[in-house]
Amino acid sequence: MEPDIITVGLDGSSESLAAAQWAADEADRRQSVLRLLHAWILLAAEAPGTPPDRDQNAGARQLVRQVLDAVRERHPHLQIIEDLVGAEAEPALLRAAGESQMLVLGSRALGAWESYVLGDISLDVVGRAEGPVVLVRAPGHTAAATAERPPTIPDPRVVVGIGLTAPCDGLLAFAFDAAATRGLPLQAVHGRPLPVHAYAPWGVDPDAEAAVVKEAHADLRAAIDPWSGRFPEVTVERTVLPESPARAVVRTAPGAELLVIGRGRHRHALAPRVGPVAHAAIHHVTCPVVVVPHD
Repeated sequence: MEPDIITVGLDGSSESLAAAQWAADEADRRQSVLRLLHAWILLAAEAPGTPPDRDQNAGARQLVRQVLDAVRERHPHLQIIEDLVGAEAEPALLRAAGESQMLVLGSRALGAWESYVLGDISLDVVGRAEGPVVLVRAPGHTAAATAERPPTIPDPRVVVGIGLTAPCDGLLAFAFDAAATRGLPLQAVHGRPLPVHAYAPWGVDPDAEAAVVKEAHADLRAAIDPWSGRFPEVTVERTVLPESPARAVVRTAPGAELLVIGRGRHRHALAPRVGPVAHAAIHHVTCPVVVVPHD
């Protein structure tokens, strides 16, 4: 059986190099093939044996080769494919996402907001890709400040944000597999806003809050337990926070080695490219973020 392929999109930035190193680590961990993809619309068709001084694609080849050399230093035996594509970045990346186990892209901060190395193209890819898309920051980059941080950073783990309003088997399959391959515990996080009747003039009614949290814990357990049976080696922690799902995920993510979130495949044509949870994670979470499409 042919090994799976993990594809990383390259554009010559430090962020895409960080993405390539992460993808190489993941490919090594999963015994997959790493594909280094650089899409350039001006890529020229050339005959074999073209002299170097007449090679119109020399810059593109050098970009990929520099990343290849950097990856080889850490993973000398990893199977790597160099792929130069003469196409616009977005369709090339979307096509690669459909052919790969996962697609990996670099992300970076621009002032108070976060943007992807390929700008709006990457958001379109995240919102339309048929497979998981991983977003990796370059070392030293920080996310936008958040209002609340936990007082201490928990031990390394994989965190998965779960909505519970629709089936999410694809999301849980990816999260459990990621935790199992890393030998890390999995923290399943669910945020559930309190209903209007839980609020009183003096604040939150503790009995109403406790009832909401108890119900959410039961729902979360029902979604998680079947997967715990399939991955008995994965220790699972269930976390319910009485607030919006986006805030719950952002508050829980610090210290995680990986954050896994879902994206519905079928969104209204006028809806944002990604939902509020993915948007919050993209802007505020510093660890690698995996966006998994599911029904």
